[in-house]
Amino acid sequence: MANYKKLSIKQWAVEDRPREKMLKHGFAALSDAELMAILIGSGNLTESAVELSRRILSDYKNDLDLLGKCSVDILTKYKGIGDAKAINILAALELARRRQLGSPNKAARIESSRDAFDVLKVDLSHLDHEEFWVLYLDRANKVIDKARISLGGISGTVIDVRVILKKAIEKSASSIILAHNHPSGNLRASQSDLEITRKTSEAAKLVDMAVLDHIIVAGNNYTSLADEGLI
Repeated sequence: MANYKKLSIKQWAVEDRPREKMLKHGFAALSDAELMAILIGSGNLTESAVELSRRILSDYKNDLDLLGKCSVDILTKYKGIGDAKAINILAALELARRRQLGSPNKAARIESSRDAFDVLKVDLSHLDHEEFWVLYLDRANKVIDKARISLGGISGTVIDVRVILKKAIEKSASSIILAHNHPSGNLRASQSDLEITRKTSEAAKLVDMAVLDHIIVAGNNYTSLADEGLI
């Protein structure tokens, strides 16, 4: 039986090599697997960089958000992926996420729950654990700043109302919007969600401040407690 030896990327036709293809046709001409192949540079003894990248993406249902949630330890289980390559992949995905976010100081004006969700989704939609964030707004409902108040596990996080209001006073905010994510994908507000909203709203009134909304993020979807009449 003849011995089979895989072709390396260098042995491919020039038009099929990711780097050459990018230089000739631009990044838009490359598949996700080809882009990842450029990041990792090489595959393993039985797979080219493109083939290995294609297999990894397939294992994550070709969902880059899902891939971005995995760890270095998980990626290095693939033969041919060491710490350096895994870090390259995750760093590129994190840069892409931050590019979507843009500058937090563009003074976005919040006129609806959708506006608030658009500001918060890049921070919250991709997480596999729960985090609690607050948007701080001026009198014109423009975002002064946003801040993560706490983070927790899969099922919840501990919120300190004093921390929320202390930051709001420091930033001279006129109103705030609460937000947190549900990694489970459940968009329904829990009793504890309603309770922290009530407690924060009551405390905010004492310093002449309003809680405009509480946004619950689950992936690319959200629920607004204000829209639901729960504030």
